[in-house]
Amino acid sequence: MERKIYFDNNATTPIRREAFEKMIPFLTEHFGNPSSVHWAGRRVSQAIEEARGYVAKLLNATDREIVFTAGGSESDNHAIKGAFFANKQRGRHIITTKVEHPAVLETVKDLKKFGADVTFLNVDENGELDLQELESAIRPDTILVTIMYANNETGVIFPIKEITQIVKRKNPDILVHTDAVQVAGKERIDIKDLGVDLLSISGHKIYAPKGVGALFIKKGVKIDRLISGGHQERNRRAGTENVASIVAFGEAARLAMEEIDEEKKRLSYLRDKLENAILQKIPYVKLNGHKTKRLCNTTNLSFKYVEGEGILLSLDMVGIAASSGSACTSGSLDPSHVLLAMGLDHETAHGSVRISLGRFNTEEEVDYFIRELPPIIERLRQMSPLYNRRPDEPEPFKVENAHNHKHGEE
Repeated sequence: MERKIYFDNNATTPIRREAFEKMIPFLTEHFGNPSSVHWAGRRVSQAIEEARGYVAKLLNATDREIVFTAGGSESDNHAIKGAFFANKQRGRHIITTKVEHPAVLETVKDLKKFGADVTFLNVDENGELDLQELESAIRPDTILVTIMYANNETGVIFPIKEITQIVKRKNPDILVHTDAVQVAGKERIDIKDLGVDLLSISGHKIYAPKGVGALFIKKGVKIDRLISGGHQERNRRAGTENVASIVAFGEAARLAMEEIDEEKKRLSYLRDKLENAILQKIPYVKLNGHKTKRLCNTTNLSFKYVEGEGILLSLDMVGIAASSGSACTSGSLDPSHVLLAMGLDHETAHGSVRISLGRFNTEEEVDYFIRELPPIIERLRQMSPLYNRRPDEPEPFKVENAHNHKHGEE
């Protein structure tokens, strides 16, 4: 039997069985429109509100602060465009970072057509922000700060609570949005503790279907609608709801909340085992991102003298699915904008691979990866003129990036 190992969970996750089974009745007998007042609509409306409650609990929010969307990209667009158009009379300055997901980067770039002035913050070689740079960037006409909770390529976690405090000390009226798509289900999110005004999550990153997400809008925060039409979602997002997927999203959120602590420990252990073994077995490898301030499931490694695409194709031939970065930019031949922002040269960035583990991965799969990758890298390097002509030099990165911290200490 051909082996199939999926190590690309930051791109998407499989639907878990419990969530799938929850959605089936809403694809068959519970078919009513939730806006209808009769029996068929009431049953469906109740299911949506139950799911909303579970998603709210995942964030420690209230039910009324949750708006269902078609996914993370819509949630980001709604938050950013909605905040801009609702507040542009006060100012048009937006602050974000150079390492955001395209759903944020392209959205703020779109707003430049409407007069937005955007500041893109830098990151250091570990993928971390300089909070003094953030504070210095805040201006009297700043209306929105949008900074991701954790990076989808490196897993680096940003100090959103501290970021929000800095912003609100400068001006309480500035709205703070965070894209938490990669964090939901991996770290506990407490919206009250973070203090943010807007937060985006997506169903298909927590084992629910694609095509469903949520936007947290803090009580009292006014932003414009992204989609106009009917009165769904308390007039905040028009369109008949994707009921079956919303129900599945709610179930996935409920289960994630129950399992998060144990799953974080398990994934941290698997990630560290994989990472340490590769750093020890293969020379000329660089760990991209902070050693510990990362998501429990994510490792991003650059292999000098080889192309990431060649590594991915070779891994695929032995049944392992991995990635070179964001799935949303997989059609591009350009190196990762995240790694370039961290100061990597084009060659090193091109030789990067992202491994993102999930709840269905096992230690046996990690062991298989550890066995298969070294000969793949050696074979590809033997075909590389750069590798064969390399000067006598010490192996870079290996010692300084190897780590053996105990799992769960993130």
